[in-house]
Amino acid sequence: MLIVGGNQTAGGYEVDNSLRFNEDNNDYLNRTPSSSSNRTTFTISVWVKRSDLGSSETFNIFQQRDNSNNSKQFTIQLRNDEIRMLDQSSGVNRLLLQTDRLFRDVSAWYHIVVAVDTTQGTSTNRAKLYINGVQETDFSSNIYYAQDYETAVNNTVRALIGASRPNSTGTLSNYFDGYMSEFVLIDGQQLDPTSFGEFDEDSGVWKPIDVSGLTFGTNGFYLPFENSAALGQDDSGNGNNFTLNNLTSIDQTTDTCTNNYATMNPLFNYYAQATFSEGNLQTITSDSVTNVTPLVSTMGVSTGKWYCEYKYIASTGGDFPVVGVTSNVGDRGTNESLQNYPNDHGYFGYDGNYLNDANSTPYGNSYTTGDIVGIALDLDNGYIYFHKNGTYQNSGDPTSGATGTGGKSVNLGRTYFFGTSDLAYTLKHTMQTNFGSPTFSISSGNSDGAGYGNFEYSVPSGYYALNTKNLAEYG
Repeated sequence: MLIVGGNQTAGGYEVDNSLRFNEDNNDYLNRTPSSSSNRTTFTISVWVKRSDLGSSETFNIFQQRDNSNNSKQFTIQLRNDEIRMLDQSSGVNRLLLQTDRLFRDVSAWYHIVVAVDTTQGTSTNRAKLYINGVQETDFSSNIYYAQDYETAVNNTVRALIGASRPNSTGTLSNYFDGYMSEFVLIDGQQLDPTSFGEFDEDSGVWKPIDVSGLTFGTNGFYLPFENSAALGQDDSGNGNNFTLNNLTSIDQTTDTCTNNYATMNPLFNYYAQATFSEGNLQTITSDSVTNVTPLVSTMGVSTGKWYCEYKYIASTGGDFPVVGVTSNVGDRGTNESLQNYPNDHGYFGYDGNYLNDANSTPYGNSYTTGDIVGIALDLDNGYIYFHKNGTYQNSGDPTSGATGTGGKSVNLGRTYFFGTSDLAYTLKHTMQTNFGSPTFSISSGNSDGAGYGNFEYSVPSGYYALNTKNLAEYG
């Protein structure tokens, strides 16, 4: 079972990689064209998966602007959880299209297409915005280009992906937080979304198609983020490569618009002050509020066998984290850690005990910073197993099936989410979660039986990484 707003498609074109942006690290890419080309007509296509949200924040996807303080600029951004196209010259809005609806699903991939041709006779045809294959027509703000207006796009001025610059001397800001995939600029054509995607005939979900055969134009580019040694490599054939800033090979992921991986979910931030980063795969609980309710995954499961890993990074106040699963997400009190309910199943760092239904019983070894805890959840037979650095506790055998050797019983017929919490509200800890597309370096590299995921320790036979491909097949 899948509890997620993300894409789930079968067959067809597969996207292998995305690039993970962390705003706290000031991640971005840049390129300055050596010659100008068509500044009236172009199309930009990109798939994005958000991590951070905010009604008063701005996250830039793309910007190109000149160097003067009264600069000409073109920008695509998420602002107040709306998608916005902005073009300014000398401080005057020449284009402003801001969606009326909000885009707040951190578990979903959105496809954004911006298609511009200022030579069009009808003003509303000069700039078009499409989301997941459908044209947006309801805007909270709408100013359209004057005919034949020349934009900053395809000019000899710096283009930024994942950040913006306020003026000629200002530092960069509005860093993007989340994932981008299949970033394309078409120079000289105003294309509709069918050049980049199609509706799946079975599910009706909008999905990508192969764009490698498109005509990209002089300053056009195609960034698939596939080359881990050169993530800004342009695969259009033009050689319009981008320079990486604060991004490394660890930021290349397999969480894409054709295989969407689970992350931790900031919309279930009962801590109020817990922080999420690294594509919502790193969480830091808060010690300043009386709240220890678990942070949980974006995807929940009720059948099948699933595996993930938590790397314990840091703590304040001692080794008191709990990792495990819960089916009680929306019906908890504010001070109920991952142990209070019959359907909470936790492994406690301090003493290695098993936590369930407000009870703590001997189970395994304690764990501390630097350790990796693996969770194998068997919802076919009703058992959960935990390992510390590859050794299953309580002599557990996740492949033992109905006998459940060394496992702890889990009630079937419920939807479980992976999660982590503190045991006391005066403490906090930092965890990095690996659902198969890790934010920490892997020394060995292990995938599941379907070939998905990159884990530090072996995935038990019959268990799978938590992504939409596996959920469609095994969930």
